[in-house]
This record gives sequence, structure tokens and C-alpha cells, in this order.
Amino acid sequence: MKTKTKAIHSLYQSKDAYGALAMPVYHTDAYEFENAEIMSDAFCSRVPLPDYSRVTNPTVIYFEKKIRELTGARHVHALTSGMAAICNSLLAICGSGSNIVTSNHLFGNTWLLFSKTFARYGIEARFCDLCDIEAVKASIDGKTACVYAEIISNPLQEVVDLKALSDVAHERGCLLLADTTMIPFTRFNAGQLGVDLELVSTTKYVSGGASTIGGVAIDYSCGNDYEERMQEMMLNFGAYMTPHVAYMQTLGLENLEARYSLESANTMELAERLRTLPAIREVNYTGLKDNPFHELACRQFNDTYGAMICIELESRQKCFDFLNRLKLVKRATNLFDNRTLAIHPASTIFGNFSKQQLHDLDVSENCIRLSVGLEDMDDVFEDIRQALTD
Repeated sequence: MKTKTKAIHSLYQSKDAYGALAMPVYHTDAYEFENAEIMSDAFCSRVPLPDYSRVTNPTVIYFEKKIRELTGARHVHALTSGMAAICNSLLAICGSGSNIVTSNHLFGNTWLLFSKTFARYGIEARFCDLCDIEAVKASIDGKTACVYAEIISNPLQEVVDLKALSDVAHERGCLLLADTTMIPFTRFNAGQLGVDLELVSTTKYVSGGASTIGGVAIDYSCGNDYEERMQEMMLNFGAYMTPHVAYMQTLGLENLEARYSLESANTMELAERLRTLPAIREVNYTGLKDNPFHELACRQFNDTYGAMICIELESRQKCFDFLNRLKLVKRATNLFDNRTLAIHPASTIFGNFSKQQLHDLDVSENCIRLSVGLEDMDDVFEDIRQALTD
């Protein structure tokens, strides 16, 4: 089946007693077994039966199964958030004394996780320019557990060459992990580009309309050690996705293609129109043909570029003035809602960073991040135009 069909028609792992077309929400904590032998087999993972909803639940299992079929992955683990997916996965891969080679151009929370939280547990983050393959090679040593990248950085929109990074990582005996939240996993195959583990905030495109918080770890080639340790993380850390979220996000998967097609088309249209406004000094979107990362993004992501635009204004104060004048576009965080959203990253996502840290991370005080929604772009453009007027 084609992707759009597969997203809707995916068989349940067990036949529903009533023939429900939508996977029921199993709001239960425990399950009864026919006998002690089957109960033991379920708890020891010798048979694929749920035992306790902190670690296995039929609704969540179905969500994971559907993503596995859409991506061709070996394993999929659904967690409570994108950050939970990143944290649990890296703790399954790294240990005290190991290091992660990554970029300085990371989402603020991820940068803090690597530089601050993991450091307390003896895991080192080595920041370098992931666009410079020689710098990546120089950063990897015998204690490197993985190279970690965002496929399109947030908010800089830097695009890394996944195939080149995977070649280097695999030559040196380590894994390539990639946060692919910016482009739906239905639109390109990260595993074919050499990514061993794909990490996604399903809060974004998958949930649809900012309805739920979730994340997934999509394992293509991490090996049995990772899978065993990830099961350990799920059992001991308790970050398993809840059944209601899995139900909502399964519905989101079914209409993801329709929503993304419109959002991405809207984003391209808006990016081009924003260039006509004199108050905007720069429009940063990889879909624009003169963007320095356009060719690489086109090749890697099958000619699609996501639904995030960043614009540069004259100053931080101009950014605040702009946000305060918006009437239709919402002042809010999150990405890929049905609504168009605007945020000033330097004062919010990176709001507790020092000026020196902002400088080192190349986070501009003059940047506004736009997440483009499903509205008519005539209305969104007019709202932005009037908000830029002094």
C-alpha cells in the first residue's frame, strides 16, 4: 500500500471484539491472564501481550505498530514527549564516560539536556560544526557513543548532510541519531540516509491541532543492545505514552498527509510573499531557491521543506512590537499547529541563556519564528503586514 493508505489501513494486533474501525482507548492499568504460564510469558516478553500499562498498552502498541509500518523501522517506542524520547534513547545508548558529538545549533532544551543535565551523569557533549565533516571526524574518539543532529535546526534552519554524517559515524563505530521533527517521517526515509535512530516530537505534525504531547524513538539499526536497554528505560523511568494520547495521535497519523500538504504549500507561499515587506530584513526558509541549504534539503527530503519560517527584523524591540500587534497569528510556542504561531526565540526558548551563550549558539535577538498553519494565507499575510506597520 502507498503511504497515505497505509496511514489509515493498518491491522490491529488483535481483532477487536466489536469490529471498531478506530482502535479503542484501553484506559486500564492491568490485564487478566488465562493462566500463570501465560502471565509469566507476558511479563518476561516471551509473548506479545500487554502486562501493565506503564510499559505496554494495546492502544499505544497499535500506534507504535502503525509508525513501524510507515517507516520500515525495526522497533518504535512511544513516549510522553519529544524530550522524553531524546533523553531515554540517549541514556540507553550512552554511559558514564562516553560522549556525544553534536551541534551548537540545537533546540534550547536539547542543548541544556546535553550540556548541563547529562554532564552531571558523566556524559560529555562535544559541540562542533556538523556541516564540517572534518570537524566531526576530529571530535569522535573511542568513547563516542553517537553523533546527534537535528535535520533542520530550530530556529536557525541549518541542514546537515545525513549521509555524510552516517558514513563518518559508522566508520568510527558509533551511531547516528537524528531529530527529524521538522519533516514528517512519511515524506522521507531517514533509515535509507544512514540514520540509526530517528527521534520525533509527535506533539508537532502527528498530533494535529496541538491536541496532545508525545514523542517516538524510531529504531532502524541500533542493534539488540539498544532494544534491551530501551526496554529497561521504559520499565524503570516510566515515560511510556498514555493510551489517550496514542489514540489521538493515531487519528493524527491518518490525516497527516492532508494537513502537511497544505501547511507546506502555505509556508512556501508565505515565505515568498514576506520578501515583499520592507520591514523584514531576511526571510529564512529552506524552500527558497537561494537559501544556502535549499539543494541539500531538496535532495534529502524529497522536495519538501517543512512549515517553519524565520524572519529577521530591525531589533529586539521591533520583534516585541510586531508580536504585540498581531491579531490573527497566535503568540505561542509549539510548531505545526493548525493555527499559525509566532514566537521570539531569544527571549523565550532561549530566554534564560546569557548574551554570550546566545552569541555562541548564533541565536539572533532580531529573529521571529513562524509556524505556518492551515489558514488562508491572504489572511495571515495581511495580519503580518499590519503588525509590521509602525
